[in-house]
Amino acid sequence: MRLPRDLDGDALVKALRICGYKLTRQTGSHMRLTTSVNGEHHVTVPKHSSLRVGTLSGILADVAAHLGMTREGLAERIFK
Repeated sequence: MRLPRDLDGDALVKALRICGYKLTRQTGSHMRLTTSVNGEHHVTVPKHSSLRVGTLSGILADVAAHLGMTREGLAERIFK
């Protein structure tokens, strides 16, 4: 699946809620999400109007590794 090119930080936070992530704090333009699924895990998402593809790919890879799935599988799950 091709990653979305016009996704902003708020939309990614909303999409990651499907996987059990919750917004725990925000400092400036960065939001920190936490989940307790498969153990505690934190990920930081920039609150930018449009996320760069590499940034989005890195965040998804980190989340996918924690959840024990592939980045492509995670993308299909949260972006359909």
